[in-house]
Parts: sequence; structure tokens; C-alpha cells
Amino acid sequence: QVHLVESGGGLVQAGDSLRLSCRASGRTSSRYDMGWFRQAPGKEREFVANINWSGFSTYYADSVKGRFTVSRDNTKNTVSLQMNSLKPEDTAVYYCAAAVSGAYGYWGQGTQVTVSS
Repeated sequence: QVHLVESGGGLVQAGDSLRLSCRASGRTSSRYDMGWFRQAPGKEREFVANINWSGFSTYYADSVKGRFTVSRDNTKNTVSLQMNSLKPEDTAVYYCAAAVSGAYGYWGQGTQVTVSS
């Protein structure tokens, strides 16, 4: 089992920045690919970004490309999401997830990000 805990959410104004962190514990392994997802009220959960186990490969949703940066520190079992130039439409609960054999099998409890206009 891998336990994931997100932190860093909050209430900010449009144009501000936030940095989310996800710390893994339990049966941790640096070879998990990690992803960030978000779910806004009344909408389905959507992909935001992911990073492979080594940290050398990242992928972003078009809606956040150029504004968000995903990174990881395998020595600390943490994955981060730096979010810049935040927009009201970025308001959502943000979740991190760990991929096992290509599927996201472990999820955190989520952290709320609210961007006011």
C-alpha cells in the first residue's frame, strides 16, 4: 500500500501562485509514475500533469501548459505541482496519484484550491 497526502492548497487571487506537495509513505518506491488530477464542483475529475519515476519525463494538460510545473524528489518521496498565473477556472480539489503498472491505483485525499477573480 502507498499512502499519499497532499498539502499546499488555499485561497488565492487570480494571477497568484501556489505550490502543492504530495508526500508518499508506506510501500514507497521511486519507480512509481505520479500524476496530478483535479475535480471542480459539478465536473468530472480531469488530468492535470504527470511525471515519470525518474523525473525526466513530464506531461501536461493543455489548460495548464506553460503555467504549471510538476517535479519530484525521490529522496523525500514527494511530488510537487508549482502553479503560476492561476485563474478562477483552476478552482478545484487537486489530487495526486501513483501509477502502478500503468494505472493510477493510489490516490490522496485531495487539497482544495480556490482562485478568486
